[in-house]
Amino acid sequence: MKKLTIALVAVAVSVTGAFAGTTAKTFKETVAPAPECKFRDQELQVDAFAAGAFYNSGRPFWGGGLGVNYFFTKYIGLGVEQLIGGRGDNAEWATIGNLFIRYPFCFGLAPYAMVGGGAAYGTGVGHGFGHVGGGLEYRVTDNIGLFSDARYVYSSEDPKNGLLGRAGLRFAF
Repeated sequence: MKKLTIALVAVAVSVTGAFAGTTAKTFKETVAPAPECKFRDQELQVDAFAAGAFYNSGRPFWGGGLGVNYFFTKYIGLGVEQLIGGRGDNAEWATIGNLFIRYPFCFGLAPYAMVGGGAAYGTGVGHGFGHVGGGLEYRVTDNIGLFSDARYVYSSEDPKNGLLGRAGLRFAF
C-alpha cells in the first residue's frame, strides 16, 4: 500500500506542474529599425556637372563645372561652384555661391531650392548676377548621387536674364 501511495503522490506532483496555470503570452511587437537615411548631417559634397544656359539676348551657353557643398544639417547647406563654357566664340567662366534648402526622403530622393549669386567673366569684362532655382537629387548609393537643377539668372549687365540648367554626379562624404 505504501508503494501505491508513493506512486500516486509522485504522479500527482508531476501532473500538478502541467496544470499549474496557463502560460503568459507576451504581446511584444517586433519593430524593424528605421532605414538609415542616405542624406546626413554635416555632409561634404563634390559635384561634377554639365551646364547649359539660354539667355534672352543671344546665343546659348554650353559648358560644365565643379562644385563643393557643405550641409550643416540634413536640410540647409552652402556651396560654391566654378562654371566654364562658352557662347559662340566667347569663352566665359563664372564663380557662383549658393544657399541650399532641401527636404530629403530616406529612400534616396531629395528635392531642393537654391538662391545665390556670383560673378561671370569673359573677354576681360566681368559682371555680377543673382539666381533662384530648384532641383532634384537621387542617391544611387550612400555616397553617389545624380542631380539636375534649373535656375533663373538675373543681371543688370548683358546678358540680362536667362535660364541655367545643370545635370551631373554628386559625391557625398
